[in-house]
Amino acid sequence: MENPKENIIVTKSYQFAIHIVELCKTLQENKEYTLSKQLLKSGTSIGANVEEAVGGISKKDFRAKMSIAYKEARESHYWLRILKDTSYISKEKFDALEIELLPILKILYRIIETSKS
Repeated sequence: MENPKENIIVTKSYQFAIHIVELCKTLQENKEYTLSKQLLKSGTSIGANVEEAVGGISKKDFRAKMSIAYKEARESHYWLRILKDTSYISKEKFDALEIELLPILKILYRIIETSKS
């Protein structure tokens, strides 16, 4: 079995999920449930799909799961923008999470493109 600590996308997506869970706990403590639930689902789904891809049984399965992870990352970015623009989170909090998320998007995109060849 591959050591996940040696796989950058596994590590980055897991760490992002932790930060999303922490943010959503805070949002829910402040009585914001709807947007935080959406973000919680998409933000933790990135890493879950990456994990499934790593354990994929075929190249097609791998690419499909990485594609889902990419879409979930895009969705997470959307919810974060909504939360920022409605003042549920500060620009500073948004910026910190975006700095973490954008490389994940780039890595996932490269993985998907590379796996096509």
